[in-house]
Amino acid sequence: MIRLQKHIANMGICSRRKAEVLIAEGKVTVNGDVVTDMGVKIDPATDTVEVEGTELEIQKAAAKNAVYIALHKPTGYITSTTDEQGDSVMLLLDDVNNIGKDKTPLDARVFPVGRLDKDSEGLVLLTNDGGLTNQLTHPRYEHEKEYEVTIPEPLTKDAQKVLENGMIIDDQEVHGIEIKKSFNKGKRTIVTVILKEGKNRQIRKMFGQLGHTVQSLKRVRMSKLKLGVLPVGRWKYVKREDIS
Repeated sequence: MIRLQKHIANMGICSRRKAEVLIAEGKVTVNGDVVTDMGVKIDPATDTVEVEGTELEIQKAAAKNAVYIALHKPTGYITSTTDEQGDSVMLLLDDVNNIGKDKTPLDARVFPVGRLDKDSEGLVLLTNDGGLTNQLTHPRYEHEKEYEVTIPEPLTKDAQKVLENGMIIDDQEVHGIEIKKSFNKGKRTIVTVILKEGKNRQIRKMFGQLGHTVQSLKRVRMSKLKLGVLPVGRWKYVKREDIS
């Protein structure tokens, strides 16, 4: 017998902590019955466990075929699977741009996880893992996204306080962003911010409302996955455990 959350984690579906969140939210069933008690133990050999309506064995099989790609998106590209509104990041996923050790030709259909503005650059994750996509994009999981924001003047303490407390944008209240650090680089200031729940172009709008023109915006981290030294326009395969 094994605790339910440990079994889910052992199957590679998510971490034990995330499994506990799913159990608490009533998204896990054992033999057809919803389970919310963290102390429940199951027998993997005889009990059928479903997470968010899908049996674990099916999810595990899908995970085996899952593909995870880290891409350094240049400015001018859109995070879309089509090029109807401009050059898509999908155009960059060729063998030439793959600088990772794994040179396996990409034959799976992958999708960008979340958005990154056309005018912004940085880390984009692409995958065919729908479960992970939901975890990384749904606000309830509060996955962090880290950005480097370049503005032409220093950020005052008062402005920082407003950014961290939140504000009204387009008649909607938006949550504050965490200011991790701020330093001057020549005539510019680079501010590192962490966002957990983002609205469309939220960072640019928040800085703009305080009179700061965002000269560049670069995403450097999504959850545990970091951009690192991945060159602009290049990509590589990454592992599921490197992401969250």
